[in-house]
Amino acid sequence: MRTLISTVLIVLLTVLTPLSAIAAWTDLEIGDSDRFVATTVPLASDPAVRNAVSDRVTDEVMKRIDAGAMEDQVRDLLHSAVLSFTTTDAFKTAWTMVSRAVQNTTERALTSDNDNPVTIDLATVTGEAKRRLGADGVPFADRIPVRHTEITVLRPADLGARIDVVRGLRAAGIWPAVGSLALAAVAVLLPAARYRRRAVLGVGLALAVGAGLLFLCVWAGRGLTLDNLPSGTDRSAAEAVYDALTGSLRTAAWAVLAAGVALAAAAAPWGRIRRPGQSGRPGRPGRRHIRRLSSGVSRGVSRGFTKSL
Repeated sequence: MRTLISTVLIVLLTVLTPLSAIAAWTDLEIGDSDRFVATTVPLASDPAVRNAVSDRVTDEVMKRIDAGAMEDQVRDLLHSAVLSFTTTDAFKTAWTMVSRAVQNTTERALTSDNDNPVTIDLATVTGEAKRRLGADGVPFADRIPVRHTEITVLRPADLGARIDVVRGLRAAGIWPAVGSLALAAVAVLLPAARYRRRAVLGVGLALAVGAGLLFLCVWAGRGLTLDNLPSGTDRSAAEAVYDALTGSLRTAAWAVLAAGVALAAAAAPWGRIRRPGQSGRPGRPGRRHIRRLSSGVSRGVSRGFTKSL
């Protein structure tokens, strides 16, 4: 019975491993403002993100001016100027403020029942761009609108029931991960000593399979997120943001996979190593086995001799 319960716990551990990793990720990566900003700030140097910001700012300016036959030339000029601005330290500082705002909207989307979208508000970026480009004498820089220019990256309503699962994992935090460790310990200690090697092997395989499921979840989540992007959203920039935010999840998956393989590899030869004085069967002293075998042979010989008489 104890071995059966251990087996059930190991199967449960396989399923709980990816869920606990995602729950811990939503708490430690998405729920922590400083960690979130540290992850997203490097995106200020990503070409796809820089181009997406330049496109949106340029589009907003072009809505406010009438360049006539020179519209394409004016657009290209403004786009190049804004794109050049995204290489400056001022843009990186503004992007840090944008990242904190995105973390706040994401956290609200995961901890409340409203369907408010997760957006990137470019007001800070456009304000700094207007000031810098105006000082450099760039034409039409004074037309850059300093207002809440938002890029919608996620609508909770588009995820349907999946958003409820993510919210539940966010509420659970790191406790599923703690529970997974406890589950693994119980699964190993519960069986009798002679079956413990198999339990360790099972836990190692469960962790390895769970890591594979976690990789699958990250891959499937990427496709679902990108497929549900609002119209007009730059897909390349969204890919860069998703990959940056889920980088720690992929690292966790590799770590769990390595731990599982190490446990399985350590358990495979366990019990096959013989101590001096042990028989071929693990755990039974060799002398006792020989004594029993000798006693049986002696009794057989004695009975045969008696019958012959």
